[in-house]
Amino acid sequence: MQSNQVSNKLSREDFSEYVAHLQLHMTLQARNLVPTLTRAADSREELLHQTQATFEKYVSRQSLLK
Repeated sequence: MQSNQVSNKLSREDFSEYVAHLQLHMTLQARNLVPTLTRAADSREELLHQTQATFEKYVSRQSLLK
């Protein structure tokens, strides 16, 4: 019975890791679709995009731990 529970836990962890990797990949792909920011005023937008990507990565990993 315990080996079955361990196997299920490992499968969930593998799947969770796959989902986290997929979410990160999708976020990075979406960022590639955003036009390049060239003006100095756009540096705030660039910082916002970086912060959002970092936050989404953090949130996706936190939801996997629950």
